[in-house]
Amino acid sequence: MGQKENRDNLISPDSSLSSFEMGRDDVNVVCTYGKISVWFGRQVPDVVVGQILLGISNIDNSAVHELELICDFDDIMEYESNGYVLVSYARSSSGYRTTFNIPFSSKKALFRLAGSITEDLKDKDTVLDCYWTGDDSDIMRLYEELSNIDGWGLKSINYKDDAKEKQNDSVIFDR
Repeated sequence: MGQKENRDNLISPDSSLSSFEMGRDDVNVVCTYGKISVWFGRQVPDVVVGQILLGISNIDNSAVHELELICDFDDIMEYESNGYVLVSYARSSSGYRTTFNIPFSSKKALFRLAGSITEDLKDKDTVLDCYWTGDDSDIMRLYEELSNIDGWGLKSINYKDDAKEKQNDSVIFDR
């Protein structure tokens, strides 16, 4: 169990965490105290998209993704029926400009979001920003949760320190 002990000691208890980066070649996850930013490369398998969304949900189901899009008025109810929460809407020249929150507490909403990400990946890499209230222990729990994904690893840890000290405290891991 030496590997478990190493993972528990990855974050320095004496420093304040700035960012924690993990992933694999086709996925990159950067965690900070207010945000999780996920880059999905075009080659990422659908199952990995789902594992990441469910992993975030398992650690902090109060996390949300904010989605802005233009759609027909009738489509608003369709999004809501799939678990999206309408925050605002306004008529525009090309339809209704809407803002939805996608709650990670709704498996139905996550399923729809995963399908949307998979569809986007057919054309281009995709970035998903999630807002959460995670702290150091939540970040480590998320790392543990996502470590079940094949090829998953730690990429870098950055601490909040003076600029001079930051260079010394930044740790980069190569796989």
